[in-house]
Amino acid sequence: MEYIVETIRLTKTYKQEHAVDNIQLQIPKGSIYGFLGPNGAGKTTTIRMLLGLIKPTYGEVMMFNKPFLKNRVELLGKVGSLVENPSYYGHLNAVENLEVYRTLLEVPKERVKEVLELVGLTYAMKKKVKQYSLGMKQRLGIAIALLGDPELLILDEPTNGLDPQGIQEIRSLINELVKKRGITILVSSHLLAEIDQMADYVGIISKGKLIFQDRIEVLRKRATGEVRLRVGQMEHARKVALAQGVPVRIDQEQLVIEEVDDTKMASLITSFIRNDIPVYRIQDHHKSLEDIFLDVVRKGGVRDVQEALNQ
Repeated sequence: MEYIVETIRLTKTYKQEHAVDNIQLQIPKGSIYGFLGPNGAGKTTTIRMLLGLIKPTYGEVMMFNKPFLKNRVELLGKVGSLVENPSYYGHLNAVENLEVYRTLLEVPKERVKEVLELVGLTYAMKKKVKQYSLGMKQRLGIAIALLGDPELLILDEPTNGLDPQGIQEIRSLINELVKKRGITILVSSHLLAEIDQMADYVGIISKGKLIFQDRIEVLRKRATGEVRLRVGQMEHARKVALAQGVPVRIDQEQLVIEEVDDTKMASLITSFIRNDIPVYRIQDHHKSLEDIFLDVVRKGGVRDVQEALNQ
């Protein structure tokens, strides 16, 4: 697999405290990589190191298979970014704002129209930016990041503070950029629901440590269903289930059975009835991705991540 970005033991220390601690990101080419973690976990600090805005205390960033610090100017020419709040001139319209950045980047004049079409702001291109909604300002920020026709786009919390419609618009734009343009995108967020709807890969950071990194399907597989039963004679019921080869545990005065098909479930209920075990209630229960994310973050250490995922 080809990685656009790799970090090697990347660390940033402030006053002997690790804001980012020995992380090793691997961002595959052509993917949407969701960089996920609670506020204050180290996401923005990591992104700033990737962009050369702050210097690592230790470790190295590899970008496009080259050491970043030794090839900074060349590599940044392939990168567009939106970190925290977009920078713009409120008294100017979108075209005028983009023209400022286009001149600095020395890109063709046609790019202004192209990026406005990409982000869906053509209809408001002559409107002063101070009159824009927050979602429109975010899209203008992404337009600025796209001016240089980057191969890698880094977006730090691009949906932060947006209403549901604005969130959907930004999410659709990100997906479209990957599908139609083949851009690799790193998008950070503290909301798993947002990452789940657009990312191929996910890295979870907590307290400066990268505690999980893999395809998002690995997390989705853990969101499997379980069946919870309220029965009489709990211990007797547990033994009957085990005798039939059905793994079962007791949780909060309920029998919990995971990953069992309908046929085996029907057979088990029949066995309970034959053994005079009353069945009061049967409930399907699904562990959400949010639950899994919170479990992983709560565990907080790399060694405990697999335990959290396997629960």
